[in-house]
Amino acid sequence: MHVSDQKAWPTEIRLKNDKKTLFVSFDSCETHEYSAEYLRVCSPSAEVQGHNPSQKKTIPGKIDVGIMKIEPVGNYAVRIHFDDLHNTGIYTWNYFLELAHDKDKHWGVYVKELEEKGLTRER
Repeated sequence: MHVSDQKAWPTEIRLKNDKKTLFVSFDSCETHEYSAEYLRVCSPSAEVQGHNPSQKKTIPGKIDVGIMKIEPVGNYAVRIHFDDLHNTGIYTWNYFLELAHDKDKHWGVYVKELEEKGLTRER
């Protein structure tokens, strides 16, 4: 079954006190940990992803980004407000699972793009 075909439902969304780590537990008994940096650079927003693959942006300098707040969007997603003032990404439950299941792929692409463009994770 493909991740996007799943009907994931969160049972807990918890932000660590340092505002740098988000934990999401699902009714499938999965719990995943996401760094704020990973969520920020993989934001599903058009600002980051573009409207097609050629418009995708590589976002550097987010190693220290934090999460200010999380707000529900209907019953299918949340909007994450980052301390760099980015807040346009809508993170669906299935997108959280995709980010968890394909983390090595997403992170690998990100790090490779940074290197190719002469960018860094640091500010």
